[in-house]
Amino acid sequence: MLSHMKTTVQIPDSLFDEARQVALRERTTLKALVEEGLRRVVSDRQRSAPFRLRDAGFEGKGIQPDLAGVSWTQIRDMSYEGRGG
Repeated sequence: MLSHMKTTVQIPDSLFDEARQVALRERTTLKALVEEGLRRVVSDRQRSAPFRLRDAGFEGKGIQPDLAGVSWTQIRDMSYEGRGG
């Protein structure tokens, strides 16, 4: 048994106009386009695994004590010391 729910969605006028033109060109309804778009988004998001940042550590013990409280700009500048530029 299928059930349907009515709802209101706010769509920018320009997007609505473009979607209506696509629907006319493809001889379908705006409702069908919206349903197709939502199905694609839901499917894509269910398939893709959440992003995980890989561990890029260098087996160290974190930031060196003498660099605690130093800004990233200062750390970057220190890393380029003596390398020209």
